[in-house]
Amino acid sequence: MKPFQRLLIAPAMAGMLSPALVQAKELNLNAIEGYTAGSQEQVTSINQFSDVRPTDWAFQALSNLIERYGCVAGYPNGTFKGSQALTRYEAAALLNSCLDRISEVTDELKRLLQEFEKELAVLRGRVDGIEAKVGELEASQFSTTTKLRADTRWVLGGISYSGNQRNGDNTYGPDSRGAFVQLKDALTFNYDVRLNFDTSFTGKDLLRTQLRAGNFRDSGFGAEPTRLTQLEAGFEENVGNADGGDVVAINRLYYRFPIGSGITAVVGPRFASDEGLPFGYPSVYKADQILRFFQHAGSPAAYNRLLGSGAGLWWRPAKTGFAFGGTYVSGNADNGQPNGNGNTTSSYTLGPSGGIGNSASQQTGILQLGYQGKNWNLTGAYAYNSAGVPVLGTPFSQSLQPNIYNAATGGGHLSSWSLAGWWEPIDTGWFPSISAGWGYNTYSYTGRVANSLVGPSLDLDSAASQSWYVGLNWKDAFIKGNALGFAIGQPTFITSVSGDSASGDVADGQFALEAFYKFQLTDNIAVTPAIFWLSRPRGVLTSSSAGVRSALLDAGVSDGDTFGTFGGLVQTTFRF
Repeated sequence: MKPFQRLLIAPAMAGMLSPALVQAKELNLNAIEGYTAGSQEQVTSINQFSDVRPTDWAFQALSNLIERYGCVAGYPNGTFKGSQALTRYEAAALLNSCLDRISEVTDELKRLLQEFEKELAVLRGRVDGIEAKVGELEASQFSTTTKLRADTRWVLGGISYSGNQRNGDNTYGPDSRGAFVQLKDALTFNYDVRLNFDTSFTGKDLLRTQLRAGNFRDSGFGAEPTRLTQLEAGFEENVGNADGGDVVAINRLYYRFPIGSGITAVVGPRFASDEGLPFGYPSVYKADQILRFFQHAGSPAAYNRLLGSGAGLWWRPAKTGFAFGGTYVSGNADNGQPNGNGNTTSSYTLGPSGGIGNSASQQTGILQLGYQGKNWNLTGAYAYNSAGVPVLGTPFSQSLQPNIYNAATGGGHLSSWSLAGWWEPIDTGWFPSISAGWGYNTYSYTGRVANSLVGPSLDLDSAASQSWYVGLNWKDAFIKGNALGFAIGQPTFITSVSGDSASGDVADGQFALEAFYKFQLTDNIAVTPAIFWLSRPRGVLTSSSAGVRSALLDAGVSDGDTFGTFGGLVQTTFRF
């Protein structure tokens, strides 16, 4: 009990001393005289009482009175006699003794207050100023439940092409006699901005609204002759704007909330498929993000990160590392023209179709099962991708994907399996964190596919592809706060095809590498120089048009053409 609380009981105890209530038989003047004269011995520890036990109901209260205030006396024989009746005079004497001790404490506090009067005045002024500022913030803020988290990335860099592959179709310039005309081999300066408005109503839920803008559409990062140079920062929303960028768009809009013990749900009209999974895409190769391919856990098909409408649900039991969940996203959920097939009537064309849960929904369904320990993770996933779901890979792998905009394909789907995980050291040092993943995909068609990308038309029934990556991150590399990263892998490439006109292995593989070093200048600003190299980004199309068919049918026999891509950039990131 605090001193001021003890003062509050003084009137109540003093009331016991009312003359009208005192009976003569209750007076024990000898005991009172002995108590006040000191015949009873003052104690400094409750252990000095031989008849007091820790099991006594008032043991703690008696201990506090003795050790904190020193206002309890015992009998000369070392006993307290706690069960003996207390007269009103004895109570008054005990109360007076305790009040004397309290007054001593009060005097000491007064002296301290006088000694530190100036410092207390300064603190009081600072508190008043803080209260005033808090009042201003509360009056001016647009929401008490929403926080703004934002980052903007500026990318200065360019792409260089090498090799002797001929540009026979004049797609990139008039010179069909030599290598690709390097219209994209220029230094560019682009930006990407993301504004996240995160709202929580219960402290455990999240409503996210993300605004995003960028102008990478016409840069060399992600443009032909290879889309594998796409950057993670390469936002290229067009929305009908002729210059291909500088348009603010809603890039995320979803609500995540718990619905039971260890169960979480996500639903929204605009979110990425990995955001509906318990482990997202399982990777810690995120010290900084350069090429987009290395942000798919080695499987751009299973972790396609398709944007659209849908929902996700996962279960993570408490005190275990296991988690299981699934998500569904439709990229065409906002399209109210269902099951269009490209046929033309006298009045209109049934163009790109959409909706939810049909063959034209451009949809993906993903199941994920994994385990996460203190510093490692291992996760497996299966994805069912319908026609039209984008997958980063070689031009040939992309051309074999079922396409809802081409009625000739007859529809189909892409089944994808992934095994991925990561490990990171407990303490930073010479050992990097390691992230790795592998993906395997099969292409199935409801009808035979006539594909002419590789020369004479190929009538295919099915195809298979693979992808993989390994990413290394060194935290606090050379200087605390900085980071070093390196990754190598193979974006999705066709490994085999099956059909009447062509069956067998395909020499469609290539390698991608990147390296970066992030300078963390402040808590909010980082500068990251980076380089990357793609050994054969056009895959089997690296062979000239006359030799492509033989390369496809004869397991990689090419005519010696080469084509590589090298990129360099400096990425500056501001976070606030």
